[in-house]
Amino acid sequence: MMACQEWPEPVIRVQALAESGLTTIPERFIKPKSQRVATSTSASNQVYWSNNNINIPVIDMQHIYGKDHRLRVETLERVSEACREWGFFQVVNHGVRHELMNDARELWREFFNQPLEVKEEYANSPLTYEGYGSRLGVKKGAILDWSDYFFLHYMPCSLRDQAKWPTLPASLRHVIAEYGEEVVKLGGKILEIMSINLGLRKDFLLDAFGGESDLGACLRVNFYPKCPQPDLTLGLSSHSDPGGMTILLPDDNVSGLQVRRGEDWITVKPVPNAFIINIGDQIQVLSNAIYKSIEHRVIVNSNKDRVSLAFFYNPRSDIPIQPAKDLVTEDRPALYPAKTFDEYRLYIRTKGPSGKAQVESLTSK
Repeated sequence: MMACQEWPEPVIRVQALAESGLTTIPERFIKPKSQRVATSTSASNQVYWSNNNINIPVIDMQHIYGKDHRLRVETLERVSEACREWGFFQVVNHGVRHELMNDARELWREFFNQPLEVKEEYANSPLTYEGYGSRLGVKKGAILDWSDYFFLHYMPCSLRDQAKWPTLPASLRHVIAEYGEEVVKLGGKILEIMSINLGLRKDFLLDAFGGESDLGACLRVNFYPKCPQPDLTLGLSSHSDPGGMTILLPDDNVSGLQVRRGEDWITVKPVPNAFIINIGDQIQVLSNAIYKSIEHRVIVNSNKDRVSLAFFYNPRSDIPIQPAKDLVTEDRPALYPAKTFDEYRLYIRTKGPSGKAQVESLTSK
């Protein structure tokens, strides 16, 4: 697999742009009208502001491991419904310390608020994407998103390069390690729940990902600077996640994530101390589309910066992923051919976020 060594044009750091005091955004960030956030319904582009009375499901995980059998069954059913109907849900009482969640978010905020020359020491390339970045995809002349990020490999351990982990703030490396360990445990619990709800053995999805020691996991910390013209751009373009599952620690103070629900976009209202879970394309393939990855995007605003931590819980990169045999029947044949995650993610690394075009291109004809 060939990968680009360099970005196709000079990298624009969005935070530096935002802090320069500009009042209009460069043309490179202006989205086509069909992709912008609209303030009213539009038959031509089918984009809507969200209904403020709707939110993605919230699951209390303590009931799954409690002694009350009725509550356990009800909670499993709620997770199943959320996976089938939404592709997104929030979890509370998940076992990760709230202090650790807050520390991780605030330390990364401190990192992004350091001088540009400090951050540039970690500048990334399209070869691995690891480090400090400001774009996804290598298409020359692409319309860019209004965001910077920091991307790190976490698992397998052989890919973990601590030299690429920031040394400032001083406690950041230690917190990344502890946070990653706890979120990986949470991901294992959620995969087990999904396996049970699909009627598979409880360790099926974890094994399909490569098992506890060989699964793939990485962290992308997103920084969305305030924007003088938020109605013209997006923090992150519409896409479904190419990996297995995403465990997102949102910014408690500023909403920005929007989830597609039919023709509507729903603005997610984060619950305090909750993680947002969403299904990625690899679980859509493994479940033979019983569970589906859902398009989502991030909007920006003119008043506040946002920080979020997206932990991607993925299959090992060289394992062929295909529908589980127990979910393939005469009435529901396999919808997808086998493909490794390495082969699959080359699409988004080349083209950037592009709705659900990637997984839909795989569907067996």
